Amino acid sequence: MMNKIVTFGEIMLRLSTPNFLRFGQAREFDVIYGGGESNVAVSLANFGLDVEFITRIPDNPIGSACLQYLRQYNVGTKYILYGGSRLGIYFLETGSVMRGSQVVYDRDNSSFSKIQPGMINWSAVLSGASWFHWTGITPSISETAAAVCLEGLQFAREKGITISCDLNYREKLWKWGKSAQAVMEELVHYCDVLIGNEEDAEKVLGISAPQTNVINGEVPAEGYVYVCDKLSQNFPRLHTIAITLRGSISASFNTWSAILYNNQKVYFSPKYEITHIVDRVGGGDSFVAGLIFGLNSYFNNPQKALDFAVASSALKHTIFGDFNLVSVAEVQKLMSGDRSGRVSR
Repeated sequence: MMNKIVTFGEIMLRLSTPNFLRFGQAREFDVIYGGGESNVAVSLANFGLDVEFITRIPDNPIGSACLQYLRQYNVGTKYILYGGSRLGIYFLETGSVMRGSQVVYDRDNSSFSKIQPGMINWSAVLSGASWFHWTGITPSISETAAAVCLEGLQFAREKGITISCDLNYREKLWKWGKSAQAVMEELVHYCDVLIGNEEDAEKVLGISAPQTNVINGEVPAEGYVYVCDKLSQNFPRLHTIAITLRGSISASFNTWSAILYNNQKVYFSPKYEITHIVDRVGGGDSFVAGLIFGLNSYFNNPQKALDFAVASSALKHTIFGDFNLVSVAEVQKLMSGDRSGRVSR
């Protein structure tokens, strides 16, 4: 099993409307915490791995509550920085049937957005680590966050640590001056493993899949082999590329599958039909965590690693909140073909 995994990014306070209410109807919000990199950390810790999550939070009661929330899931927090005055917030209106979900960000001037190069002791943070994970959300938040991300990537590269990135394009966040492509191309060159959804490569790196229509749910896996080929050509260090494929029949009913491009070979996952989605937020992050676990548990078996990742993220759609709170045994049960959902007594 692998050594310590480090994830780096912003965690936020999540305020979501209960019972599929619209923002204008809500008189209360469900309160939890989440964010791309923390979601990956929790999943991996839940699978029994040693994980450290690095972020910056305010030294106030909300920051303390966030820290307590993370610790209950066995995520390492000893390198988290304190500073700034506020935790970032995102509001979630959960969609249903043909009404899509909506996210409203309130994270300007958050503690994490004000992070500066030199604040993180990367030598201590990455000591004993074998894997470093980040996402495209982090450099989108602010120019200084992008600079700190680059700082971490350079140190991890020097130490020979495996680096993974989830492209995670967020159009609403890229507003500090540079485009996603201008920033991300440099950062992705440091990576060994790259993950994206059916739109990320096009939105972030300008590489689109032929004969696909994401809006209509037409995301044939074969079309994304071309995307993987182009990514491999443009970023020679990448040895593993994964693309998740979400067919959005409605907000409540999605198909879910993925492809894996590993050392020039292509693998296709089973397709799951998720007919009654509980919460799709964090679905991509749960796939990333499943893939990291799979690649390091099923050596020389990329197909099984991919199948584990897709199964674990399919299960995430049945769980409220950002975090994927499933066990390895539950994922393996679904991988074996048991989709019955029968009561376990």
